[in-house]
Amino acid sequence: MSNEVLSGLRRRLEQREEATLSPLACLSRQALRRRPDPLAEQGHRLAFAVDADRVLHSLAYTRYIDKTQVFSLVDNERISHRVLHVQLVSKIGRGLARMLGLNEDLVEAIALAHDLGHPPFGHDGESFLSAKCIEHGLGPFRHNLQSVHFLERLERGGQGLNLSLQVLDGVLAHDGESDTVELSPRRGKDFTALDQEMARMIAGQRQATTPMTLEGCLMRLADTIAYVGRDLEDAIALGLIQREALPDQVRQVLGESNGTIVYRLVEDLAANSLEKDLMAFSPRVGAALNQLKAFNLERIYTHPLIKTEHAKIAAAFGLMFERYLEDLEQGRQKSPIFTDFLDGLDSGYAQKQPPAAVVRDFLAGMTDDLFLKRHREMVVPRRLPPRLNAAHSTKN
Repeated sequence: MSNEVLSGLRRRLEQREEATLSPLACLSRQALRRRPDPLAEQGHRLAFAVDADRVLHSLAYTRYIDKTQVFSLVDNERISHRVLHVQLVSKIGRGLARMLGLNEDLVEAIALAHDLGHPPFGHDGESFLSAKCIEHGLGPFRHNLQSVHFLERLERGGQGLNLSLQVLDGVLAHDGESDTVELSPRRGKDFTALDQEMARMIAGQRQATTPMTLEGCLMRLADTIAYVGRDLEDAIALGLIQREALPDQVRQVLGESNGTIVYRLVEDLAANSLEKDLMAFSPRVGAALNQLKAFNLERIYTHPLIKTEHAKIAAAFGLMFERYLEDLEQGRQKSPIFTDFLDGLDSGYAQKQPPAAVVRDFLAGMTDDLFLKRHREMVVPRRLPPRLNAAHSTKN
């Protein structure tokens, strides 16, 4: 198909966006990138659809399949993993965008990318890795910041994906764990503003980051909708809590099953946000949602039964961080930090990063299973082969 035909298709899609999306939506032609990108700026695909495709085909995305959502080391196939959570966020977010006349491609790209920086073992793994990062002068580890780092500096052998500012901003500002029930965009950001926000995070500042688009605001609340009821169902399946233990206000306003909770939250968010330059729950639903989140924190996320192996995991993070840092500084080329990681990146990456940051990036990119495998290799003795190196043996 000729370039002229493809360009015509793209123009038609852009015109359709302009004619059908809300005046508050971010149009695909408004996408901003750090560097020129003919593949994203030409052809039949719109800019944010290109971004979603690039995330979907990234190496980091493939690692979602074996990363913890909430419950680690649980032998139960019904329990959610990170990959399911990301798919749920994308589905919920796109559905809301469709109802509100917002850009579905932008919402999907942010949703697919928002948790790429999560290390093994979920938020607990994040806290263990953060402690090592602080110890080595890197500042606290934050998975949203790491997600942007992966997308900009590690994918494509260290060249990055050159995603749009709007997607990177949505990923950085996606904090679905906050108690936000109303959010308005801070429009007009550029890459300088994004870099300044990341620098503040690296320095350890805790101030909230506000998305620059209404789609980014939507995604942040869709993240909450996707996990708050699903985590409840997982905890019930594991026998940690009983459904009847839910607070009365939560049951009356939101329901007591994930399906009902998602439906009522989506319905309320859409009704209260339509044709407004904000995303907001009604006061009644917002209060019930925050009560459910508080219930989950007390009865699920801090439950002692899901923490029984965490001292071992924390020790493993400490051991592996120090061992790989030593391997890197000593130039041990057979170490996994070279064979599994640095050998696939351009030489400029390691030159621009302090050694501890290289170790951070290596550990953050691991799946749970790979983390445990590499740890076993360090601590479990291996059997020697039946014959050792004959060249060093002595003849009788």
